[in-house]
Amino acid sequence: MSISNHKAGFVNIIGKPNVGKSTLMNILVGERLSIISPKAQTTRHRIVGLTNTEDYQIVFSDTPGMLEPKYELHKSMMSFVNISLEDADIIVFVTDLFEKDTEIEGIINRINQSGIPVLLVINKIDLAKEGQLDEVTSYWTDRIKASTVIPISALEQFNTERILQEILDRLPVHPPFYDKEELTDRPERFFASEIIREKIFKNYKKEIPYSTEVGIEDFHEEEKIIRIRASIFVERNSQKGILIGEKGKMLKKVGTEAREDMEAFFGKKVFLETHVKVESDWRKNKSKLKKFGYDPT
Repeated sequence: MSISNHKAGFVNIIGKPNVGKSTLMNILVGERLSIISPKAQTTRHRIVGLTNTEDYQIVFSDTPGMLEPKYELHKSMMSFVNISLEDADIIVFVTDLFEKDTEIEGIINRINQSGIPVLLVINKIDLAKEGQLDEVTSYWTDRIKASTVIPISALEQFNTERILQEILDRLPVHPPFYDKEELTDRPERFFASEIIREKIFKNYKKEIPYSTEVGIEDFHEEEKIIRIRASIFVERNSQKGILIGEKGKMLKKVGTEAREDMEAFFGKKVFLETHVKVESDWRKNKSKLKKFGYDPT
């Protein structure tokens, strides 16, 4: 295909927390860029993943789950969602068999008024009871002005290839926005911190995952090994003790699991050093949030 016929565009994946956006993003990109957890609100940033061929470039964005903000971190997360509504060529709106439009009516109105093509993706159909999919489809098509409805199971990768074809049918003619060799616009440090944060979501309960942020203090890549020093921030001293665990066992478990995933992700040996620090009420403080990269502008 000549450059004059090359297609490229921004395809932004949005939806409420825990409907499977990150799993779908990883399937569509073909790489594990977004961290995954059964807990809601795992994704906090807008994460870009690129799908490239000679004929097209799709710039996928995984966004935080849409919610009613309760403190500054939530406001920042929602600002990433708002930006994704402004620059999208195509919106992939993901829901499932169990979610409703509660708390996101305003965003739905913005989507409907935007004129942007919307693919309504209904996930988790592997869990559907008789007649449930028809009921859910009717519910959401009454609320979302969608170009088409695509029922899928991201977990089983059922019907996900149809999403790609529907995107290509609507993708505008445009030169590529990024180098064709790139996979994402995020630096390696970001993915190192996200891998650690995923292991915290996996290994701790209650408020610990939501009160935790990870900063990469040093990322030094040598020929055969990457040396990483990471700080894990919590909001209170009591949380620091829980995170470290008795005789450091929990922190060691997190570090081991994170290192193994980093070695698979980066394709070389990793030496990972972790420290736990207290950053009081960082989720409610704008300046601290900016330090952690939550300034979407």
